[in-house]
Amino acid sequence: MARVPREPVVKPAPPAVEIVEAAPATGLRALFQPRLLIVLAALAAIPVFLPQWLAKLPKLAERPEYRLPVAKIHINPPPKFVPVDLVGQVQRLAGWKEDLSLLDSNLTADVAEAFAAHPWVSRVVQVKKAFPAAMDVQLEYRRPVALVEVTEGFHVVDADGILLPPRDFPSSIKTQLPIIRNVLSNPAGVPGTAWGDATVLAAARLAEVLEARWKKLELAAIVAPRPMSSNPDPTQMVFELVSTGGSKILWGRAPGTGQPGELTANQKLSRLTKYLAEFGSFDQPHGPYEIDIRHWQEISRRPLTASKPNGNRVRR
Repeated sequence: MARVPREPVVKPAPPAVEIVEAAPATGLRALFQPRLLIVLAALAAIPVFLPQWLAKLPKLAERPEYRLPVAKIHINPPPKFVPVDLVGQVQRLAGWKEDLSLLDSNLTADVAEAFAAHPWVSRVVQVKKAFPAAMDVQLEYRRPVALVEVTEGFHVVDADGILLPPRDFPSSIKTQLPIIRNVLSNPAGVPGTAWGDATVLAAARLAEVLEARWKKLELAAIVAPRPMSSNPDPTQMVFELVSTGGSKILWGRAPGTGQPGELTANQKLSRLTKYLAEFGSFDQPHGPYEIDIRHWQEISRRPLTASKPNGNRVRR
């Protein structure tokens, strides 16, 4: 029996699918998209809830490890006469509380400014903060070099003619520092400011040179020249020294004037030292004398009671 071939089965094709893209939302429809509404709602909630969230966060500035007690501010050891409670004085002058915030970005600058304003501080070298809370302050202190004698008493100055606080000195200071006499002006300001007189500044710089040898050289005072004008020229000021025995030593100009032909301060000190070694005193054997150490080749002297200005050469 013969096989009858079957016709192939043809499956019907799937219906065609038409893809239609949605048109972008416009106008009010765009504002009511779910995602956008969620974002807008979150943004609107920020001003309402942010203060509450922030209030619940820990306040670092109030935590002990971020607070600097003023007592933890350390300074390099001050020299003689500088008050030991210098940090406490700076605290009172600056109006600080008992502690400061280490998180304050202006802390080091503010501390440096407060210390620089103190009369005993010449310069703030460095301010360095550390953790745990501490601070190291390196200072350059002013150093008293002389007492300026005025009508009502004395004022203490440093080598730059800056006034120093009188309350910090004992009465015995009058025997410890050079005394500057014949100053006709009064201080222009308060402690920590300049005297305001070129004569005082020049005399203070001379006192700085003499201070270390003041007692050994048996000196009693530095005598300032009388100013020839209201604005004297320091290069023309000729200073005198007075010995404890009453002799007058013609020193010349103050150090640092740079006047041509002027002996240096070291040369003059060397001459005074040699004179004392040879004669034992500025007043021996028949003094007191006027002693001139300004010459290049010799020292000359004459008795102060002598009527003739020309004296004797005593040392080459």
